[in-house]
Amino acid sequence: MCSGNKTLYPVQNEFRFNQLLNSMWNFEIDPDSIGIKEKWYKKLPKPESMPVPGTFAELTTKRDRKYYTGDFWYEKDVFVPSFLKNKDIAIRFGSITHRAKVFFNSVEVKTHEGGFLPFEADITKVVKLGQVNHLAILVNNKLSLETIPCGDVTILSDGRKANRPRFDFFNYSGIMRNVWLVATPKGKIIDFDLKYDIQGKSAQIHYQIYGNGDTAKVELTDRNGNTVAVQSGLKNSIDVKNAQLWSPACPYLYGIKIQLLRQGKIIDEYSTKIGIRTVKVLGTQILLNDKPIHLKGFGKHEDFTILGKATSESVIKRDFECMKWIGVNCFRTSHYPYAEEWYREADRYGFLIIDEVPAVGLSSYNFIEATKGKFKSFFTNKNNSKLEQVHEQEITEMINRDKNHQSVIAWSLFNEPESTSNESYHYFKKIFNFVRENKLDPQARPLTGALENHSQPDTDRLSQLCDIVSLNRYYGWYVKGGQYIQEAKKKFIDEMNGWERLNLNKPFIFTEFGADTLASEHRLPAEMWSQEYQNEVIHMFFDVFKQYNFIQGELIWNFADFKTEDAIVRVGGNQKGIFTRDRQPKDAAFLLRKLWK
Repeated sequence: MCSGNKTLYPVQNEFRFNQLLNSMWNFEIDPDSIGIKEKWYKKLPKPESMPVPGTFAELTTKRDRKYYTGDFWYEKDVFVPSFLKNKDIAIRFGSITHRAKVFFNSVEVKTHEGGFLPFEADITKVVKLGQVNHLAILVNNKLSLETIPCGDVTILSDGRKANRPRFDFFNYSGIMRNVWLVATPKGKIIDFDLKYDIQGKSAQIHYQIYGNGDTAKVELTDRNGNTVAVQSGLKNSIDVKNAQLWSPACPYLYGIKIQLLRQGKIIDEYSTKIGIRTVKVLGTQILLNDKPIHLKGFGKHEDFTILGKATSESVIKRDFECMKWIGVNCFRTSHYPYAEEWYREADRYGFLIIDEVPAVGLSSYNFIEATKGKFKSFFTNKNNSKLEQVHEQEITEMINRDKNHQSVIAWSLFNEPESTSNESYHYFKKIFNFVRENKLDPQARPLTGALENHSQPDTDRLSQLCDIVSLNRYYGWYVKGGQYIQEAKKKFIDEMNGWERLNLNKPFIFTEFGADTLASEHRLPAEMWSQEYQNEVIHMFFDVFKQYNFIQGELIWNFADFKTEDAIVRVGGNQKGIFTRDRQPKDAAFLLRKLWK
């Protein structure tokens, strides 16, 4: 069982109540950090309205507000009905970026570090039932070398603070995911674990229920609501005859209803959808339901115009429809766990997910310098102990949240860190051992992490830790682009021959490759930034992929154009998308549809 936050996705039934608190909230920046001293948690002095979910950076017309760094506050009045008497009551946040201090009726009830995972603030002891209550949250979005994602802060000439991200996506911040008022029984289901065995046409679902009851009743139903099996006990197995297995081709979902009992009386109930499937690595193959599967798809971002990273079911629906059209089966949640709604919908659509913790920026170089081998060790810094603690906490919370999603097939524990030194190896050996030795994942899914270009066969130290070796490569773009693309292909083949000689007996997947492309640009002959050149780069990579049977997947960078910090190498953001930021196809989308279909 994972330690850390236990935050089951909200459901509503006879025993559980929830109410979305999404709306326009009050908002105020606190550049001098005087809010605590002046008791802003009682009432903000000069607030403006701000949507929740939402991010101020996409809504402002002022540069200093867009790039605001420091403390800021949200507040909202919350009516809590009296019929919730004798319940445990909490405010559940899908996430707050990057850290939060929660006050309810002027009492501090919760602090949380980490901007991409949910947490609950228990308000049972301070809530006023049948009345309007006051909720206030102090948020801070400063980056540091002791938290993930990594970055630092500089002070501008006018005294303002400015984040300096060590990652290539915009540092959106605020309350960007759903906020709920939730009420649960005093005796309740806290969590549950699932794992599966498949024997021919039958399957076993092994479950363990965590809660303060004597026993449990577990009912499995088919997609039509018919009962398939019933079992009792807090820990047991369910036999499923003629099991319908979950896969991208047939994402069959069963219903599972868990009832917690005490002295023969039902005291709580939780229902959700599950899919029966297994995932494992055998030699150079990735096996889904004991059959080899080749991963094809995208690295993505939670990113959309005006919304930033704010959760929108409409964006999720559009993205998944585009992905089905193009013929993919997989995506990586680069470079952080996404909102839970993405996973719930991926379960229904049949997409495979490589779930990534926000361990990005763990390097002493920028992404351009990395391609040239210019770096120094990051992990000799004195921040390692605190960083390791935060890293482990966020891995625990990610696995704890997503472990029962059949769409999740692997955990990615880093993206493009410094990875060639002894120090980096020892740091990440602790991280990988933490997951394996503590058995955080009851299904023991494969572990991976994305390696940058300097992690070559003769220099890399981290591939030995991974069950799946994931490579981010930009031959033809950052390495030997334009007229030198043939030289890029030669360097690419030389590298892959080096990996082949090592005979690691592990599957390799490409978690990033591609080229920036403006949707307006066409050039003959093909030139960098044109759609023709993006297609040429894709063809070059696919030509190399098919030469090596240990390559088991290609996730192109990126699904869609996305926002980054201002930079001379960026035209309004990263333009490597196969779709534009508003989800219209570039020419490469039609090429990939042909290759993948």
